[in-house]
Amino acid sequence: MLATVFCCSSVFAQVAESPELATRIKDEGLNNSKVEELSQYLTDYLGSRLTASQQKRRAETLVIDKLNQIGLSNPRAEFAYEFTRGGWDVVKTYAAMTSPYYCAFTVNPKAWSGSTNGLVKGECMIFNVTKKEDLDQYRGKIAGKILLLPSTQTYNISFAPLASRYTEEQLEALTQDNRVQSAISPAGPPRMGGQRQPFDRSAMAAMMELRQLTNELLAAEKPLCVVTGRGTFNVPSSTGATYKVGDPEPTPEILMPVEDHGRMVRLIESGQKVEMELELINKFTDDQEVHNVYAEIPGTDSKLKDEIVLLGAHFDSWHGGTGAADNASGCIVMVEAMRILKELGVKPKRTIRLALWGGEEQGLYGSRGYLEQNLYKGEKKLPGFDKFALYLNMDNGSGRFRGIYLERNDAAVPFFEAWKKPIESLGFNYISPRNTGGTDHTSFSRVGLPAYQFIQDVLEYNRTYHTIMDTYERLSLGDLKIDATIVAWLAICAANDPGRIPVNAAAAMNRMQIPRN
Repeated sequence: MLATVFCCSSVFAQVAESPELATRIKDEGLNNSKVEELSQYLTDYLGSRLTASQQKRRAETLVIDKLNQIGLSNPRAEFAYEFTRGGWDVVKTYAAMTSPYYCAFTVNPKAWSGSTNGLVKGECMIFNVTKKEDLDQYRGKIAGKILLLPSTQTYNISFAPLASRYTEEQLEALTQDNRVQSAISPAGPPRMGGQRQPFDRSAMAAMMELRQLTNELLAAEKPLCVVTGRGTFNVPSSTGATYKVGDPEPTPEILMPVEDHGRMVRLIESGQKVEMELELINKFTDDQEVHNVYAEIPGTDSKLKDEIVLLGAHFDSWHGGTGAADNASGCIVMVEAMRILKELGVKPKRTIRLALWGGEEQGLYGSRGYLEQNLYKGEKKLPGFDKFALYLNMDNGSGRFRGIYLERNDAAVPFFEAWKKPIESLGFNYISPRNTGGTDHTSFSRVGLPAYQFIQDVLEYNRTYHTIMDTYERLSLGDLKIDATIVAWLAICAANDPGRIPVNAAAAMNRMQIPRN
């Protein structure tokens, strides 16, 4: 049965391109790199790129111009998925404590939250609701107030380095197949502090009910603002409010670092009167579409040109910074890889397609849309499924590639063993059979398609992403140059290899309707 499905991909030995081409790609990628120019363009110039925002639409237009300048074929933005939240952009953000003394704060409005009525001033009060009965004590008391939610985050001194790279021991461990552990413990490893807890549907329903009742109270009584403590080192983070087009404008909400938030909470708890002034202007637009940006280097082989090698990263970001590590870094690498191949005039047999996804942060909307339009929808394969050769994804900051996760697809190992030899000198040495999740490759790998994420040095990614600190300074340009060179090499190898990585048989059996004899 599986032979019938996968035979077309397994009759050829895997081969890499010539050493001469590897040398040319390394020379262009490392000595004539445009990574620094692209990095400034995709961060400083484009700015933040919140899904469906006017800033995101502006960025789409500008990046298409850049892809045209590089000489890629048919750069365009296309609809990928509906997005009922609509567009939202920050116009102005100001917040300060005015009593018992003045202190200006660095804050970040919660995306899709509302605006204040100009500059407003009010007294702060702690708003602590953990069950619906708690709401009664606040009825008639919160109008015109600024509500401080109890912080769910605390700061603890850490003696770990701010940035780090993988050790050789850690990388070697990733090459070990963790399916052995899964077979021993099918439910997976225990969570820290105890055994894995079963999903509690009643608790989830109670939480959703409490959130709805709280929102109804806020809408009825109209506090000036809701303040959440989130983010450390005086750096607020980014997240979004619950909203969809047509709803009343939500209560204004801001995210404030735990240091400033904690100061105000402690002052109130000690009996001090705390007051703030705020001015928040946020603009809603009725734009309910997620767009992806595409461009190609067309295939030249009459039999293989309709097959696709896909290179991708998500183009959307949160609104606080400029989305540098998350995920302009991935876009920089994929665009630069395409530029390298275009500059060298390579003629791939298969088409190499660039995809800059939208809506990843809210639920992988862009890559899911591509899958459902071209490859697989519901329980049905679409024509593009059998022409899908490979997808390479980047979305873990700007650290150096050390290898690749192969999503338990053992049939992919011989391909990457062959392809990686000329780039081992760049540090690309490790092939992991393991799964890794949380980003756009999972849209494809869940139906068995060969879609993979790289093993990357984490650097300081976990400290800076989804914060206002995610700017150009977070990029490691030297690492990005190496990453783009690696992607360019792997892409042309996949485009020209006479064989093609088979779909993951285990995922295929679970997700696809395979005819049975």
